[in-house]
Amino acid sequence: MALGDYVWAAGVATELVNTVAEVWRGDDHLPDLAALVAFTDLHGDRSGNDDVPGALSELARRGRTADLHAVHTLRTTVRDLIGHPERDHLIAGATRLTSPAQGATLIPDPAHGNRTRWAAPLREGATVADALSLICGMGILGVVHTLGAQRFRPCGAPTCRGVFIDTTRPGSRRYCMPGLCGNRINVANHRARHITTPDRRTHSE
Repeated sequence: MALGDYVWAAGVATELVNTVAEVWRGDDHLPDLAALVAFTDLHGDRSGNDDVPGALSELARRGRTADLHAVHTLRTTVRDLIGHPERDHLIAGATRLTSPAQGATLIPDPAHGNRTRWAAPLREGATVADALSLICGMGILGVVHTLGAQRFRPCGAPTCRGVFIDTTRPGSRRYCMPGLCGNRINVANHRARHITTPDRRTHSE
């Protein structure tokens, strides 16, 4: 993967850790290999330009049960890192996650003519878990270096156990999944207002 793609990579890390059952109140969102393939189809292979041998989705399609279990283990590891955002802990843990890379190299950047960019390709024979490990590790390292450890946060929804990496420019993100958790908060607030606000018709009768 390209070293400058840390925002995308951090987003993949956030999406991965929030597939756990406790975030979805009982339903694991990576229960089988088909779900893993769907996840990589949705979140991987940015712009159709993969910097590793074998696209992420293709690695997932070649995966076996052991690879799914490895992704589940990775998910737990990444969740622990995001949930305990001490700088040294993040750097050490994320550095270990990048071990599937075979070093850094310059690659052509099709979006910018003949220019090149730094990338960390996967080693030969890498699995989908290796690819996701590298992506998550590079995303975490990029955010720590560029934005700081304060960008790793728990979800602001009181009943949610999700975590996330905030890569927004102002750093004002509050929820692990704004569309889901934000809506839950809005619904709860709406219901609370209706409970605490007297019915005006009752007073007029």
